[in-house]
Amino acid sequence: MQVIHLDIMKEPGFEDLPVPRYQSGHAAGMDLHAAVDKAITIKAGQYKLVSAGIRISIPAGYEGQVRPRSGLAFKYGIGVLNAPGTIDADYRGIVGVILFNFGRKPFKINRGDRIAQLVINRIEQVRIKEVSSLDKSDRNTGGFGSTGV
Repeated sequence: MQVIHLDIMKEPGFEDLPVPRYQSGHAAGMDLHAAVDKAITIKAGQYKLVSAGIRISIPAGYEGQVRPRSGLAFKYGIGVLNAPGTIDADYRGIVGVILFNFGRKPFKINRGDRIAQLVINRIEQVRIKEVSSLDKSDRNTGGFGSTGV
C-alpha cells in the first residue's frame, strides 16, 4: 500500500471539527463531518448539500470519491445522491456532500456528525482516438441483463 500526502484546510468557524480520518487500520475511507452551524433536517425523498467544512489538495494522478456511510444507509436510508461524488485533483473549493434521504422519516444532521466517506484513488487519463469501428468481443452489443440473472 502506497501512502500519499493530502493537504487539508479547515474552513473558518469549523476549526473544532475533526479532520477526516480512518476509523480502522485497513479502512478504505475517511469519515467526513457535517459542518453546519445548527442542525438541519432532510425530509423523506429530499436531498441537501451539506458542507464538510474543509478544502483539500489532492495530488495529481489521484481523485477523491465521496461515498455513503453504510451505517447511515442501513439504519436510516441516507445515501449520497451522486455516489460516488468525484473531487478532482485541481479542485480547491469546499468539500460538499449531496445527501439524499431514501428513507421514510425525516433525518436530522447535527454539527460534527459523520455524514459520508472520502476515498482517495489513483486514476488514469486516456487519449481519445475516434475510429469508424470497434473490435468485436464475445459479448459484443449485449447489454442490460444479457449475461443472465
